[in-house]
Amino acid sequence: MELPFFPALFSTVKSLVVKQPFFPTLEDWLVNHPKILEFSWINGQTPGASQRFVTLTIFAYISFTFILSQVSRPSLARPVLKSISAVHNIFLLTLSFTMALGCLVSIFSQVPNFNTLVCFPKRTSPSGPLFFWAYIFYLSKIVEFMDTLLIILGNSMKRLSFLHVYHHSMVVIMCYLCLDSVQSAFSVVLITNCIVHVVMYTYYLMCTLGIRPKWKKMVTDFQLLQFWASFLIMAMLVFYHFTGSGCSGILSWCFNAVFIVSLLFLFSDFHAKSYSPKVKGN
Repeated sequence: MELPFFPALFSTVKSLVVKQPFFPTLEDWLVNHPKILEFSWINGQTPGASQRFVTLTIFAYISFTFILSQVSRPSLARPVLKSISAVHNIFLLTLSFTMALGCLVSIFSQVPNFNTLVCFPKRTSPSGPLFFWAYIFYLSKIVEFMDTLLIILGNSMKRLSFLHVYHHSMVVIMCYLCLDSVQSAFSVVLITNCIVHVVMYTYYLMCTLGIRPKWKKMVTDFQLLQFWASFLIMAMLVFYHFTGSGCSGILSWCFNAVFIVSLLFLFSDFHAKSYSPKVKGN
């Protein structure tokens, strides 16, 4: 059984995109490269693919964040800090764009229909281009720990909120579970998250360069929109799971559902406190 509208839309967009003259070139670079095409996630063998690695990584992140936020720290010269921040933002902006594009091209190249995109068949192997980009996405969330270090080194402690640390910690666990359980629809969530991060790191980069864009609120709006889009995709996953032969990774879906609900609540609270008329009036 299929949902109306979305399968037809997917087929139409796919047929249009693959006919474009630039698509074969993108496919060669982002899908058919041997390192991407032959990728396979193997627990205990692929670097970072173990519960021990995730546990130690999260523990180290939280511990160092707490310690560095409490002790006196050597202050970096402002030009040095701005240079490091600029390089960091450019790197993550570029990486987010590449991951979104790579995953999108992989979908149009490798996924036959909308049903398969949302609901991987049971016993799907975590290998190939889609899982390569999911793996890079997982590693990028560890690189994003640098956000926290830059906040601490810049003495911007007001930005070091519970939401910030919670989000950075839990998203690594989410990515690991999605890869290890071969969760369906994760590639769609990856694309939406990377698009939001392109906007977000563009904003951070402009701030670092001394430009204060007037669309700060739009960054948070995009994040909230991303969570609602994730709910829609996850609802589709459940629909296909219970109306068909089942979808891969349904157990990790439960973790992600709780995680996204918590993020929606926390970001909505942040949005209300930051952009309400009462706050603006103060």
